[in-house]
Amino acid sequence: MHINHIASLRDFDIYEYGDKAAQIVLLQAIDKHSLDSMEKEIELIREATGKEFLLAAFVVNDWNKDLSPWPAPAVFGNEDFGDGAADLLAAMQEYCENMGSRTFILGGYSLAGLYSLWSVYQTDIFQGVAAVSPSMWFPEFDNYMNDNKIQCSNVYLSLGDKEEKTKNKVMATVGDKMREAHKLLHDQDINCTLEWNEGNHFRDPDKRTANGFAWIINRMGN
Repeated sequence: MHINHIASLRDFDIYEYGDKAAQIVLLQAIDKHSLDSMEKEIELIREATGKEFLLAAFVVNDWNKDLSPWPAPAVFGNEDFGDGAADLLAAMQEYCENMGSRTFILGGYSLAGLYSLWSVYQTDIFQGVAAVSPSMWFPEFDNYMNDNKIQCSNVYLSLGDKEEKTKNKVMATVGDKMREAHKLLHDQDINCTLEWNEGNHFRDPDKRTANGFAWIINRMGN
């Protein structure tokens, strides 16, 4: 497998996996600890699709800041959420523009899943989005979806079946808010699915993310 770390773009380190010349380009925001599991995710996507692709992993420096669309108070621990998502999206858009005309698919896990879903409300550059176990409990995000128009026609949503079973009252809303988001997108005639996985939030993130990317690739017929 070809793995290449390219120069930082707007302060984000980017690791490329797969075929540099592929028509399908996957973009994913990760933290540095997730680099160790990327090769497994790549293999799972390839097994599920039989397609060649390039995956660009953007390593974020501050998870709560770089992936948050707007400031919000902490819901666990003491670290508040920032508003750095726009900067990360600008870096991803610049990367895509430099790649020329290709099929771009955005995806991410947890807060990166929420960031991915938020991003396709900002731009139509992505033909599909995989929001895997996204932080749908994020304050006001459900209202944001209701008040704005998504610019992506292929949406994969997933959640662990135990994720809403938590004592944290804010995070316990994730299941209902995910169901509401799926219904909203379905009613808007978006090609959208909601998949429920076994386990809590921390189970099989690489496999779940691979399933999301694979679903979009297979539905788009590339």
